[in-house]
Amino acid sequence: MDEKLQSLAEHLLAALSDALIATEIRAAELSCRVKREALPQVMKFLRDDPKCRFTVLCDICGVDYPDRPLRFEVVYHLLSMPLNQRVRLKVDTDEQEPVPSAVAIFDSAGWWEREAWDLFGIYFADNPDLRRILTDYGFEGHPLRKDFPLTGYVELRYDEDKKAVVYEPVRLQQEFRSFDFLSPWEGMDKILPGDEKAAPSEGEAPRPDGR
Repeated sequence: MDEKLQSLAEHLLAALSDALIATEIRAAELSCRVKREALPQVMKFLRDDPKCRFTVLCDICGVDYPDRPLRFEVVYHLLSMPLNQRVRLKVDTDEQEPVPSAVAIFDSAGWWEREAWDLFGIYFADNPDLRRILTDYGFEGHPLRKDFPLTGYVELRYDEDKKAVVYEPVRLQQEFRSFDFLSPWEGMDKILPGDEKAAPSEGEAPRPDGR
C-alpha cells in the first residue's frame, strides 16, 4: 500500500508542484499540505484526474493551534472508491484570511464549512450559506477554540417555564475534570483499580501476560 501511496504522492507533486507545500506518508496514509489559494485547483485535480478520481469528500474539520502564526488548520479527507485510496489535505489560515470554499467542487462541503465556521470561526470565501449550524442563534464566540472560556459568553435559549427567549451565560453541562489519559491496553506498568482481581492466587500458574 505504501508503494501505491508513494506513487500517488509523486504524481501529485509532478502535476501540482506550484500548489503543494509538502507531502507526507504516515501510518499508511497520505497527507498533502496545500497553499490556501490553490485549494480549489488541487481538489478539482484530485476529483477529475484519471489516476486519482477522488470523487467523495468524506469530511472537513478544523484544528486550533493558538501558538502558531496561522493558528487554524483546515483538514479535508477525500476517498477514491475506484482506486480504494484516501488522501488528506491540510490548509493553514487564521481569523482574517478566508479559505476558498469547496462547495462548487463538492456539494457536501457546505455543511462542514458551516460547522468549521461555527465552532472555530474559520471563514470560507464564496460559501453561499455560511451560517451557524450547531450553536444557538445569537451565540457569541466559537466554542472549539482552545482559548474559548469554560464560562462567560452569553447564549440565547427558549425557556419553557417563562415562555420567552432568555439570555444567560454559557455554562458547561458537567463539572470540569482533569483526565490522565491513561489506558490499560497500551503496555502500562501501573496497577489500575480492578486489576488486582486478575492476580493469580497462591499456587496458581501465572497468566500468559505475566500476571
